Amino acid sequence: MTLTISSTLARQLAVTKQDLAGTPPEPSPESILNVVRDLGCLQLDPTSAVARSHLLVLWSRLGNYDPADVDRLLWEDRSLFEYWAHAAAIVLTEDYPIHHHEMQKLRTHKPTWKPGMLEWIEANPALRDHILEEIREKGALPSSAFEDKADSSWQSSGWTGNRNVGQMLTGLWDRGFIVVAGRKGTERLWDLPERFLPDWTPRDELTDYQVVYLAAQKSLRALGVARIKDIQVHYTRNRYPGLPEILKDLEKEGRIQQIKIVDSDKALPGTWYIHTDDLPLLEQLEKGEFQPRTTLLSPFDNLICDRARTEKLFNFEFKIEIYVPKEKRQYGYYVLPILHGDKLIGRIDPLMNRKEKRLYINNVYAEPDAPMNKSTAAAAAAAIESLATFLGAADIAYAENVPSGWDKVLR
Repeated sequence: MTLTISSTLARQLAVTKQDLAGTPPEPSPESILNVVRDLGCLQLDPTSAVARSHLLVLWSRLGNYDPADVDRLLWEDRSLFEYWAHAAAIVLTEDYPIHHHEMQKLRTHKPTWKPGMLEWIEANPALRDHILEEIREKGALPSSAFEDKADSSWQSSGWTGNRNVGQMLTGLWDRGFIVVAGRKGTERLWDLPERFLPDWTPRDELTDYQVVYLAAQKSLRALGVARIKDIQVHYTRNRYPGLPEILKDLEKEGRIQQIKIVDSDKALPGTWYIHTDDLPLLEQLEKGEFQPRTTLLSPFDNLICDRARTEKLFNFEFKIEIYVPKEKRQYGYYVLPILHGDKLIGRIDPLMNRKEKRLYINNVYAEPDAPMNKSTAAAAAAAIESLATFLGAADIAYAENVPSGWDKVLR
């Protein structure tokens, strides 16, 4: 018999699995590592209008932690490293076999996003060997340390055209020949994985089946409830060959089960799954033990990175408007959704001025069904104040555009 739950309960499970409910743990390197374990990855993005996305994702879950602890986990403990997940991301070193499988695969298979990369690398052995020899002899190096010894330039209609050193570094990184071993600002330092990765790094050689078997469970557990298409675009995005059959095997083994989600007496379309390890948590939530929290989310937050699922489950349409001309933006340049319990009730348009040590809130928007009362406004204000503290802002400057009903608090 298929278990049936409400959409509210499904959202509460998703939010809880994303570490966005309950009392945040004490910030520490270990709590950061536990968050990454629960999420699977932290997406990297260079935009810093407020703060780098991966730092915001951790703040939403931990509050005022020390970003230096992230660097320690990356570059000293090396419990984390950078690779592709559902985008360029920070991932767990303990999950290295899952990611190494993709590295090995790319050495012989053409990726759909850069179909000519493999041939281009093979056509430019001088540049490839120059980079690897320099790193082998001198240790971790930035891209500026390498000469452009390409025999043929990388061709692209985008900004990467003729950027031969950068493209070769990326191609070698994708394939596991080199690894990001540090950063100077946003510039990456490149080293050999055998020199950078710790001795305890697991080195199991997994088959396609084994990788999908493991990754699908990690994706589903991070999401709480999910359909096949939700699992496919989460964690190791689009790296799930044979997923439908593997889900059937997981179901036969009792590791996952189908679940029906009902919203206003109408079932959400599609076949939804839950991991059986999360059934005890679901029972707790059914008893009313959900512990709501109010916080702000990075536009690349793991909870909302799948826009279609966010709209279906949370009834919240969200688009990033960074590349939209200013006059055509609906909400703003780098908008942070407001999570209030199990609902996304609005969004803010912030900008951190580091020179002035001031957090500007250019706009605050409320969803049509958002609670327009002082307690909700106070919760949103507390989240904004917490963000300001994390960013080192001395004060917060609100613009005029604040929803009526929240305006007496958000000023």
